[in-house]
Amino acid sequence: MDRAAKRELVTSLNTVLKDTGLVVVAHYAGMTVAQLTDYRQKVKEAGGKVKVAKNRLAKLALKDTSYEPIGELFKGQTCVAFSKDPIAAAKASVAYAKGNEKLVILGGAMGTTVLDANAVKALAELPSLDELRAKLIGLLNAPATKIARTVKEPGAQLARVIQAKAAQGEAA
Repeated sequence: MDRAAKRELVTSLNTVLKDTGLVVVAHYAGMTVAQLTDYRQKVKEAGGKVKVAKNRLAKLALKDTSYEPIGELFKGQTCVAFSKDPIAAAKASVAYAKGNEKLVILGGAMGTTVLDANAVKALAELPSLDELRAKLIGLLNAPATKIARTVKEPGAQLARVIQAKAAQGEAA
């Protein structure tokens, strides 16, 4: 890479990191190109991205972002997974690491909070933002459904009693 390409990589990565909700740093030593491509695809499906860059360039890209404290994680063959959704990159990375022991999660950061590997794994177990929204809507709809059922029930009971009396009258 020439200097201009390096400078552009650092600038673009810095811009992306400023607008990111979560960063996960992992070792990928020993993974084949196909495995790394599969990992990238899984993270992309979850709504994130994976970037492989030289450690020195990645540390430069972290400057002036809230993720600057995780610079110490960049040792060896590292890749960075990131997403705007604070859970998506962690979920995809942990799920892929379970199936491929060569991907080792080192840690990450969410905003100004630095996360170790166990914290990233715990974060991955949380429901996603869409799942939380669905649960909240379900909780909000439940009382209205119960009220509607309670209001409708006396009429339904009356209809069943009349139906039963009509059936008895026909049988006699």
